[in-house]
Amino acid sequence: MRLAQLILFVSTLGLAACGTAPEDRAITGASIGAASGAVVGALTGAPGLGAAIGAGIGGVAGALTDKSTLDIGDPIWRNSSNSKGSSGQVSSSQDPDVKAIQSNLSELGYDPGPADGVVGAKTGDAIRDYQEDQGLLVDGRPSDELLNHIEETNAPG
Repeated sequence: MRLAQLILFVSTLGLAACGTAPEDRAITGASIGAASGAVVGALTGAPGLGAAIGAGIGGVAGALTDKSTLDIGDPIWRNSSNSKGSSGQVSSSQDPDVKAIQSNLSELGYDPGPADGVVGAKTGDAIRDYQEDQGLLVDGRPSDELLNHIEETNAPG
């Protein structure tokens, strides 16, 4: 029983890291905690109590977890203007900023695949390689900040 509670707490703490705003992280943590708590509760005979405890722990963990410490991306209900997609998902629309990032990375010797404005695995890998080489936070995600960094760092002159 104690092991199950510990697993619930640790997994909720880790998964509560979704979103940039504290309220997003609290909502995500509470949702994950409630689901995990219900499972643990079902195994111990009190699914309602487990869900309530899990939601409380998850909500608090999510609100207290800082994006700079742990970040698993934006929640699916938010459409962040700074995030153009993620390396694990292919964007179905062509984004001119993503196309510019791809083109610039290609000129710098990275292989983001075709400069088509669509985020795919090769683009994510190239972004991660660039971020690592530049000492940036490595997340593999195209953003306005990344495009600005590439353009400012590699401007002629």
